[in-house]
Amino acid sequence: MNQENFAKNISTSSKVVHPMTPSSSDIFYPRRRFTQDFLLIWLNIDDNRLNEDQENLLAQLRNIVNDVHIFTQRDECIDFLTDINDMKVYLILEDTLAQQILPLIHDIHQLNVVYILQNEESVSKQWTKAKNIDTRVRHVCDYVQRDMKQYNQDSIAMSFVQIDEGIGNKHLDQLEPSFMYTQLFKEILLEMEYDENSLRDFVSYCRKHNYGSTTSIDRFENEYNNKSSIWWYTFPSFIYSLLNSALRMLEVDTIIHMAFYIRDLHSQIAQLYQQQLDTYHEKTFLVYRGQGMSLTDFDKLRNTKGGLMSFNNFLSTSKNQDVALVLADSALEKIDTVGIFFQISVNPTVSSIPFASIGDVSYFKTEEEILFSMHSVFRIDEVKRINEDRLLYQVDLRLTSDDDEELRILTNRIREETVNETEWERLGHLLLELRQVNKAEELYTVLIEQTSNETKKAFYYNQLGYVKNNQGDYEKAIEYHERAIENYQKSDRTVHFNNLAIANLNIGLTYRNLGEYSKALSFNEKSLEICERILPSNEHLLGTILNNIAGLYDNMGEYAKAILFYEKSSEIFAKVLPSNHPRLATSYNNIGSVYRNMENHSKALLFHNKALQIRQQSLPPTHPDLVASYHNIAGVYTSTEEYSKALSFYEKTTEIFEKTLPSNHPDLAISYNNIALLYGKMKDYSKSLSFYEKSLKICQQTLPPTHIQLAAFHNNIGAVYEKMGEYSKALSSYERALDIAQKALPSNHFHLASLYNNIAGMYDNIGDYTKALLFYEKDLEICEKTFSSDHPSLAISYNNIGLTHYNMGEYAKAISFYEKGFQLRQKMFPPNHPRLITSYNNIGAAYSKIEEYSKALSYYEKALEIEEKVYSSGSPELATAYYNIGLMYFNMKEYSKALPFYEKELEICEKTVPLDHFSLSVSYNNMGLLYRNIKQYSESLSFYEKDLEVSQKIFSATDLQLVNIYNNIGEVYNDMGEYSKALSYYEKALEIQQKTVPPNHLDLAHSFNNIGAMYTSLGLYEKAILFYEQALNSFQNSLPSDHSTIEIVQGNIEFAKRRNRK
Repeated sequence: MNQENFAKNISTSSKVVHPMTPSSSDIFYPRRRFTQDFLLIWLNIDDNRLNEDQENLLAQLRNIVNDVHIFTQRDECIDFLTDINDMKVYLILEDTLAQQILPLIHDIHQLNVVYILQNEESVSKQWTKAKNIDTRVRHVCDYVQRDMKQYNQDSIAMSFVQIDEGIGNKHLDQLEPSFMYTQLFKEILLEMEYDENSLRDFVSYCRKHNYGSTTSIDRFENEYNNKSSIWWYTFPSFIYSLLNSALRMLEVDTIIHMAFYIRDLHSQIAQLYQQQLDTYHEKTFLVYRGQGMSLTDFDKLRNTKGGLMSFNNFLSTSKNQDVALVLADSALEKIDTVGIFFQISVNPTVSSIPFASIGDVSYFKTEEEILFSMHSVFRIDEVKRINEDRLLYQVDLRLTSDDDEELRILTNRIREETVNETEWERLGHLLLELRQVNKAEELYTVLIEQTSNETKKAFYYNQLGYVKNNQGDYEKAIEYHERAIENYQKSDRTVHFNNLAIANLNIGLTYRNLGEYSKALSFNEKSLEICERILPSNEHLLGTILNNIAGLYDNMGEYAKAILFYEKSSEIFAKVLPSNHPRLATSYNNIGSVYRNMENHSKALLFHNKALQIRQQSLPPTHPDLVASYHNIAGVYTSTEEYSKALSFYEKTTEIFEKTLPSNHPDLAISYNNIALLYGKMKDYSKSLSFYEKSLKICQQTLPPTHIQLAAFHNNIGAVYEKMGEYSKALSSYERALDIAQKALPSNHFHLASLYNNIAGMYDNIGDYTKALLFYEKDLEICEKTFSSDHPSLAISYNNIGLTHYNMGEYAKAISFYEKGFQLRQKMFPPNHPRLITSYNNIGAAYSKIEEYSKALSYYEKALEIEEKVYSSGSPELATAYYNIGLMYFNMKEYSKALPFYEKELEICEKTVPLDHFSLSVSYNNMGLLYRNIKQYSESLSFYEKDLEVSQKIFSATDLQLVNIYNNIGEVYNDMGEYSKALSYYEKALEIQQKTVPPNHLDLAHSFNNIGAMYTSLGLYEKAILFYEQALNSFQNSLPSDHSTIEIVQGNIEFAKRRNRK
């Protein structure tokens, strides 16, 4: 049966390099986020309305924490807790609820702290996340404010990399790619000009998204100025946590809206640094910082000793080491957390990052705080434990101007790509590098509206076209690119020829995505002509064009040409780009994809790994290109059937999606689908089913009820149930898929044919052949309308219908359809192709059923001729072939010819199957029957006894299979004239039958007759008559009165009576 999964998979095709925008065409969807990556929940079930004191507390809390959620139902609160998988939750409870709800929620991973409001301590110390606090507003707010500050301290964004032994010191100075991207953001934002509208836009943004309480937002709007940026950073309001969360999570939207504030904060720190520089007298001094760190991050830090680490946010430190120690120690209250006491040595002459003592301008005048601007880099000098009983460590850092040389080269290269662009244009470029295409679209749309320069408009149209291509809006993409070309063609300046080539290249990319490869090729060739004729020095652009042409040849299946152009492109990129540039990774990825299409898996893996290595060095850890690399490597391992390795890479893909996408995003459904497919290949059907159901659940939430993707998932679930042997569940899933597909697709669509085929297969499996035939015929009807007369799907359909007629006992019809399928396969394949084996065997089986054994034999012999060439000498397939031929000779009573084939079949079975395998029992039985027919009774008896020995290991002592074997042995002893031995085996058969079959069953009647015959042969006629009469009684109750068997038994009785009278 032909099963077909038509669920969408993440594309593994080659990607297009674009000189002005990102090199991948994947869209990055930022996940839905709250203001911060933590929130406060208050469960209050005493009353649906808060009293005056509670309202006052709530207002105060919203000045500290932006996201406060009130719940009045316990179960709703618990559901909310379990659904949040990407945030830390702080929960407030009344003491009356604590004992009943803590056992239910305490171990939820995302739950950080539970505040119990009460006047005296009553909660057991077994609940490590619980804190008893009194109900006074000030006391509650102090606790929450302290914990929020601690959380922001602990979750500051850091960059460091684990050192692998044997690599050498080169990687000691390697930083993570997120450092580069936030650095570029910072550079762009600091160079921009801002006005009073920037503040108004930010305030509107906060109000729109409920970021901060109304009081806090109003106060910020009315009181903020660029001299108060540090004061607002230290003031306990939404500004501090919102900024740090945005920088930590690279929340582009928030960073852009806070750009004016980031510049003001950096500038005020820099100004204070210059004012205070002389006071240090060029002497090194110490500052301190206390925080918690996850065990995973701590392992990274400890393994980076001697190397570099950076803080990508603004960094708060103190001159007071006691304050830092308290913070480090208090972090240990959290599970799986290490307390870190940073002791930082600062040389004031290292001016790479400004820092300042902010006591005079801070909200907290008494704290001895030193605030560093973004991207401070330190050398890790020492990591040592300072408390043997607790996970408390001191880490000695030293401020340095050192950085990661490779990352610096890459950063400079990305700067060079936008050297002639304005700050806003550079920001657009960076947004596209980070796959923030929706935000880039907003930016370029505004830029078009603000300029009257037609050349600038052409550039923005080109970028918008690229955005629309990434969003899948191909018609709009072509429209924008054509408008760009129209504007560029009005100018004869060389720089515009460069942009003209790029615009043509982008149109080619869009047509490629539409599957119109000839059009795509023509636009790429226009770009190539411009580049070679007018822009010979622009090697980067030439490399890009060659890459895209290679991609088209890949799509067209011309893999040799694709490899040739990709290699030319790769050589150029290797010459003009840094070794860790993402576009070089794309080039390697593309070559890997072609080799995979060519089924050269070792080379495919080599190039995909090269691409991955670069992407891990140069891209943020959740970048879509990393997803593509993990997916491609998983695909190669799947092709080589290394499923455990494939699974690990698919899981990396899923992990990124779960961090960066909403929980119901379609790409997450596709990722789950890929894992489900893999588990299916690994025959772990329960896990496969679980992931398919996750995929289906997402699609049911996000897609219309008649979307074809839903049909695909129901189909895949049906396939799993089929493999599990649960045919009724499989049928139900296939029918759901069909119901959707019939509404979503044309009546002759080939996906419908596939579903009809799958449903037919289920009816076939449960023995409802009439319905199976009906659906197979519907499958055939579509295939005959849709495909050419020699299409492989037609051969499969004919074969399936033939098989159904065979199962219905309609052997002539079965042969007719088998032969139709065979004729097609003869046209498709050479004479000795393995795909012909099934046809030969099926036709042979059907001729055997109508007792045309010589014709059956000829087909079985043709099958064997191919099988002996394609299968190893001891394969099960050959054993079956030998059996089929042996059986035909047996049926034709040519026993001497049957014997060698039975012997070959038995030889394979004895070597390849366990001693208690049923196929071995069958082989021994066949040999026993053959030797009996040629009257070699001792050999026959020997094989029947071997059959019995195997069967007794397989079946219970009362299994009817043993009845057949006892009867066979009895028959041989009867033939040998050893009637007493024959009698004992017939009696054993009867003993089982009397325990397992109804009293009037025909098998019982035959056993009574056999025993009667033995007693007759032994001359014990009275006993013979007794058993003959029991046989007669059973036959008369089961057979027509004129049946010949009744007459035979009556004759046996008369004979025994006559002999008895003598």
